[in-house]
Amino acid sequence: MAEPARALDALAVIREHPALVRLRVSAVQPAVQPADGRLWSRAELAGRLCELGPGAAPAVLSVAFALVRDAQLAGEPAAWVAVGPDLFFAPDVAAGGVDLAALPVVRAPDAAAAGRAADLLLRSGAFGLVVVDLAAAGRPAELPLPLQSRLVQLALRHDAAVLCLTATPPDRPSLGSLVSLRAVATRRRVGEGRYACEVTAVKDKRHGPGWRWREVCRGPDGLS
Repeated sequence: MAEPARALDALAVIREHPALVRLRVSAVQPAVQPADGRLWSRAELAGRLCELGPGAAPAVLSVAFALVRDAQLAGEPAAWVAVGPDLFFAPDVAAGGVDLAALPVVRAPDAAAAGRAADLLLRSGAFGLVVVDLAAAGRPAELPLPLQSRLVQLALRHDAAVLCLTATPPDRPSLGSLVSLRAVATRRRVGEGRYACEVTAVKDKRHGPGWRWREVCRGPDGLS
């Protein structure tokens, strides 16, 4: 059984998981578009600063953890940076196929600290995906532009994907102009205990807006 994700600071993550650095060195490859056209994947988001927000029926965490699962299956270590006291419901995440024992979690007091933690994690070269959960802070998501610029540069240098989760609806301004992909996550019921979780691109500098990714999954109790 997977162990619950542990709350660590960014330096502790790197110190306690030195094997991730070695694993990542052999795993780094240039990002290419998947042959199947599945645009919501770690490989497709590599080298980019991305933002995921809620749609009419939010499914932000479900969709974000689908990306974590994709990264883990590809042998790319992922890390999660959470702002504020709230955290995801670990049993539901494990039931969705995510290996929690291989998912370091960093707790940050505010968005600026979360961005600096993401900077440090990326700078190590150990992670192929870093998710920064700004939505849990309960306030509009903000990251200083210089910090966003560093995250973009580090994502490109290490072929890593940076995904920021926000509570910002699509009709409100995004984190900033350096965001390469902005998408919304929604869900709808398609059967007894089954939901279709969908990503819709609002902005995509690489492929243009409007594309959709969809996955049907079981509806857990604690995962939004």
